[in-house]
Amino acid sequence: MAVVTLTKANFKDTIENNDFVIVDFWAPWCDPCVAFTPTFEAAAAKNPDIVFGMVNTEADPEISDYFEVAQIPGILVVREQAGIHTQVGEIGAPALDEIIKWARERDMTVVREHYAAEAAKKS
Repeated sequence: MAVVTLTKANFKDTIENNDFVIVDFWAPWCDPCVAFTPTFEAAAAKNPDIVFGMVNTEADPEISDYFEVAQIPGILVVREQAGIHTQVGEIGAPALDEIIKWARERDMTVVREHYAAEAAKKS
């Protein structure tokens, strides 16, 4: 799957409509961010069941402000609408592969129970 450009217009829908999303926060002036892009794109190609999205912190600062992204490059791993991991700084393909493996194996039972409890409160 190709990497998706995430903006204010599609960020929320992307998170809500996909069970597994990995977000790369970057900026065009950030050399480590630009250097990481091919690694991110390669991971997207190897994992077509995951949505890989990039947020340009310059073009859409509201998204990075919401998630309190203070440093880039930065990765946010989201499963079932819950942020389960963040990673700041440069990482290589082996580290990204390990993050993806860990996230795939993560037991989401507690998250599901939390959502169910919140839904029950609203009923």
